[in-house]
Amino acid sequence: MKFTPEHEQIADTVRKFVAKEINPHVAEWEAAQEFPSHALFKKLGDLGLLGIKYPTEYGGMGLDFSYSMVMAEALGEANCGGVPMAIGVQTDMATPALARFGSDELKREFLAPTIAGDYVACLGVSEAGGGSDVAAVKTSARKDGGDYVIDGSKMWITNGLKADWCCLLANTSEQGGPHRNKSLIVVPMDAKGITKQKIRKIGMDASDTAQLFFDKVRVPQRNLIGQEGMGFTFQMLQFQEERLWGAASSLRSLDRLIDQTIEYTRQRQAFGKSILDNQVVHYRLAELRTEVEALRALTYRAVEMYVGGKDVTKLASMAKLKCGRLSREVADSCLQYWGGMGFTWDNPISQAYRDSRLVSIGGGADEVMLGIICKLEGTLPKAVK
Repeated sequence: MKFTPEHEQIADTVRKFVAKEINPHVAEWEAAQEFPSHALFKKLGDLGLLGIKYPTEYGGMGLDFSYSMVMAEALGEANCGGVPMAIGVQTDMATPALARFGSDELKREFLAPTIAGDYVACLGVSEAGGGSDVAAVKTSARKDGGDYVIDGSKMWITNGLKADWCCLLANTSEQGGPHRNKSLIVVPMDAKGITKQKIRKIGMDASDTAQLFFDKVRVPQRNLIGQEGMGFTFQMLQFQEERLWGAASSLRSLDRLIDQTIEYTRQRQAFGKSILDNQVVHYRLAELRTEVEALRALTYRAVEMYVGGKDVTKLASMAKLKCGRLSREVADSCLQYWGGMGFTWDNPISQAYRDSRLVSIGGGADEVMLGIICKLEGTLPKAVK
């Protein structure tokens, strides 16, 4: 990665935004288990930060994905994981397929106001019975006149309670097999027949999460993204950006956990010396810092290749896998060195400990990442028929 002055400018803008508009409110938003999505996203939109990689004709900056990665990393300055995750859904999870494959009409109706911060977006893929098994989704969209009629449900939907529209994966055919019978459809969230149920989580509290139910929900067939039957493929492409965003967004937050732990253990005394002076502590922190730098190098390489037009499915899966496991490892190790203080609710380390557990689950569980890597390595056993 070769960073330009524009990269540095975006990173600086995001860091200042986090310091002014996010961190002073984290405690309040965590307690409320939500944050004012529309108000915050509008401020991000006014700064141009919700459409960094999207075309200028829809209000974006027209830059490449490396600039989105820089923004993701700078969001690691936030004192929680929930708000950055919600922003990432808006910028790099719910919108890539629409921007890449949607019609001009659809992009003007939904992408442009999302980039402006007037709309909040969510992504509807996972279901209660499927989880990371995208091919197993049951939600259906049958044609009736000029509409799709949608029935089913979606689970663990970030931004789901407040979203104005959903990028929904649904079965649009009974033919073609599980990889060729699905489509991505833009579903306005004020459509008749949609109900929402809030999900309470063990972390990422500031981010609202919902289960969505669709009962004979009608949307125009023109809300189809790209071609019918290409939804699984389009979603796999969206996952590349989602997983790279996730890895990039963890880097600075992991560094900050190590920084805070160094500062705390240097001051904390036990048995006549600081906790940091114990070899087991400063060696472990050095080891963790090295692991973060290794993840950074892997992530930067994957982003550079992605910007160059290459398929980075394997590298993105590796980065996502490493990110999830390292996030848990760093949070757990650092919490140990904070002792009893690390086990208190309002401690920054306990916050990270709660938030980081999701990273190995959301966007494809660790085991799914391992399966993808093994498939591309040629080591995955073939299914027995």
